[in-house]
Amino acid sequence: MDQIFFSGTLPPSLIFILGAMLVPALSGRLKQVYLLMLPLAALLMLMSMPNGMHWNTSLLGYDLVLGRIDGLSRAFGYIFSLVSFIAVLFALQVKDDIQHVAGLCYAGAALGVTFAGDLISLYIFWEIMAVASTFLILARRTKSAHGAAFRYIMVHIVGGLLLLAGVVMKISQTGTTAFDYIGLGLNDAASILIFLGIAINAAIPPLHSWLQDAYPEATATGAVFLSAFTTKSAVYLMARTYPGTELLIWLGAAMAAIPIFYAVLENDLRRVLAYSLINQVGFMMVGVGIGSELAINGTVAHAFCHILYKALLFMSIGAVMHMTGRSRCTDLGGLYRTMPLTCLFCIIGAASISAFPLFSGFVSKSMIISATGHGKIVAVWLILQFASAGVFHHAGIKVPFFTFFGHDSGLRPKEPPLNMLLAMGIAAFLCVYLGVNPGPLYSILPFPVEYVPYTGAHVVAQLQLLMFGALAFTLLILSGKYPAEIRAINLDTDWFYRKGGRLFYVVADKVFNGINAVSARLTAGAVRGLAALCDALPTTAAVIITAPVNWLSGSERRNGHAWKAYVQEALATGTVPTGATILVITLGLACLVAVALVL
Repeated sequence: MDQIFFSGTLPPSLIFILGAMLVPALSGRLKQVYLLMLPLAALLMLMSMPNGMHWNTSLLGYDLVLGRIDGLSRAFGYIFSLVSFIAVLFALQVKDDIQHVAGLCYAGAALGVTFAGDLISLYIFWEIMAVASTFLILARRTKSAHGAAFRYIMVHIVGGLLLLAGVVMKISQTGTTAFDYIGLGLNDAASILIFLGIAINAAIPPLHSWLQDAYPEATATGAVFLSAFTTKSAVYLMARTYPGTELLIWLGAAMAAIPIFYAVLENDLRRVLAYSLINQVGFMMVGVGIGSELAINGTVAHAFCHILYKALLFMSIGAVMHMTGRSRCTDLGGLYRTMPLTCLFCIIGAASISAFPLFSGFVSKSMIISATGHGKIVAVWLILQFASAGVFHHAGIKVPFFTFFGHDSGLRPKEPPLNMLLAMGIAAFLCVYLGVNPGPLYSILPFPVEYVPYTGAHVVAQLQLLMFGALAFTLLILSGKYPAEIRAINLDTDWFYRKGGRLFYVVADKVFNGINAVSARLTAGAVRGLAALCDALPTTAAVIITAPVNWLSGSERRNGHAWKAYVQEALATGTVPTGATILVITLGLACLVAVALVL
């Protein structure tokens, strides 16, 4: 590691992680300035570095590369650094150092994954990312948050173990820690294990339920960090290692469509946003699966835009939660009166995720949909159109409508602190800027871009789709057929560890503890019986041995019970007649002599 520390520069990942260690030692304005400087320093460092392999070192004889910079990793590095600055700005008023340190380590680990040029450093940063993000959930300090954090880390431990097994097998096969394209081979266990490890972090169905379980339980500021890094670093890795994998096209299509139904039913707005996050990552997986230059460009561009508008949506709902303590549709409504700026920022985020023309989602999502058209994958093209209308329905309309309009909840909160408004304002500005002028975004994509989003046919078709979604929402609301907002937990595939886990506990309790109880009773009975036998054995032996004496004496003691009582009393008091003792000894010696003669 000396090559890194004495090279004069640090990788962006270590700027965050090492910088986070000093946060508890600072206070006041100095701490706030320091927190903001770390992502800016990482961003400037990245901008100054040319493409190539940087920060090479070795560990236990293995070559490590902490800075593989090319078109793909650079685009993700830019957006990770940028959203880190926005998230830190949004969280400046937080007095909890655990959240600051966890957020910075989480961002640094995501950059470490992005720029890792070898499998070992990739795995190390992958695990740091899982641990640091768990603290952002625990930091809310509620019983439900603790439960969600436990389930979250258990799922990611499983994912990490799958990735580790794949990494070890891959290094054993190739003899090197370097990696790039891997590809999914049905006869290659290493590639399958690595694929599954990444798929868990990408929240690919049916491995997705950890996301909507955990993210809504994080703190208002922690959810902003969470929305940016785990799934998008998995998207980056899929684009790096499995581009052109046809399976991802269909998994991505399912991922884009299925969450829509759950999002419509959800009452908790942050859970609605979690489902829409899965929906949007589904578009990216389709792009990775197609694997053409247009599709990969669309994936990277959509990840870039998605991180911004999803952070903006989580910030706007987080600001509402910060000011009211509530995040359910049934508890909110009518907040536009006293939170007009937050309302405006939320609408901009909603318009962006819905891909309205002049907003960022329009110039990125359409690249992926166009790639399905170029590939003549008609079924997937139709599914993505349906998913586009669905996300407009639940994230584009439902979130701002039930939060700021709808019924009047009677709540009159003020606007959030200035730093929160500034963070939302920066993200909102970028959503509009990239939607109006996509050139800067297209210039950092991995492949040259010839795509033109603003054509008459494309704009008209997209507006028709959005208006159809708005009309459907309006008709459902006016007819009273819109699914009622109910305080409930809608079980997804997490039923396995919510219900299945509880059932397993009950079964295990009844079966294994029942076996233990039966075993305990049998053992106790056997011990009592053995103790009674040992207690009675000397008397019984004495009665049997002395029976001839009783018989030869001709006395009244020939009665068996009376003789037994006599022997017991004699043994208890030690008053055995001398003659009987001599006779027993004589019989014993006779037995010994007989045995000796036989042998």
